[in-house]
Amino acid sequence: MLYKTHAIAIIAALGLQVTTCNADDNNEISVDENAQETSQDTHWSYEGDTGPEHWGSLSEEYAACATGKKQSPINIVDSTTAADLPPLEFNYTPIPLVIENNGHTVEMTADEAGSLKMGDETYQLLQFHTHTPSEGAVNDIRSDMVIHLVHQNDQDKIAVVALFLKVGEVANPLIETLWNVMPTTVVEPQKHDVQIDINQLLPKDRNYYNYDGSLTTPPCTEGVNWIVLKQPMSISTEQLKQYQAVYSHNARPLQDLNDRKVLSSD
Repeated sequence: MLYKTHAIAIIAALGLQVTTCNADDNNEISVDENAQETSQDTHWSYEGDTGPEHWGSLSEEYAACATGKKQSPINIVDSTTAADLPPLEFNYTPIPLVIENNGHTVEMTADEAGSLKMGDETYQLLQFHTHTPSEGAVNDIRSDMVIHLVHQNDQDKIAVVALFLKVGEVANPLIETLWNVMPTTVVEPQKHDVQIDINQLLPKDRNYYNYDGSLTTPPCTEGVNWIVLKQPMSISTEQLKQYQAVYSHNARPLQDLNDRKVLSSD
């Protein structure tokens, strides 16, 4: 899960790196090219000596990647706990398409798209991005892709909605719009003269799993409210191949559940 915000205060709250984005460094947040480097600028990746198994030792700021007890993603099994969870209220409106390839994923800016209400909490949508295969599994099965919709409330609490994508007979119309302009190399955010409606991504069935987890990329900060929608959405084989031509694998391995409970809305 990759995170980008429009305010330095939000970035600081997340504990994320603030660096120049380029093809060699593959950093996830891009600011002024003259920004001073910090220890959080440490390069990481999804393979080799800087891959997930080494994240915790690459930098002191990444220690939670190795020592954290509430890490994400996880495998969700049938033994989840049924709970009286509040319904999800998505209040999204169409926005101009702003898309970037940041070296780790394809990300869409969405800080003007609206909010998610979950009980008494309201979270503002910041951005959404993609991974293949899915970060997270259900009964040991990872989906073909996942979209992470990243939100934040007034207390700087992060909530991420995970939406699984599975190859089927039906192409996803919003994914088609995104992939038509998807940057294949690392670039700054690009604004296009087209509106997107994120509601097109959402399933009719809004039942979900809920658990306490972390960022799925360094620094692996914990305290993230994870909302995993149960119903997957369909993408075409061609849409999956088109994405995998850019990112063939950008998903963190599954993490131990430890003593956490996964709640289920039904």
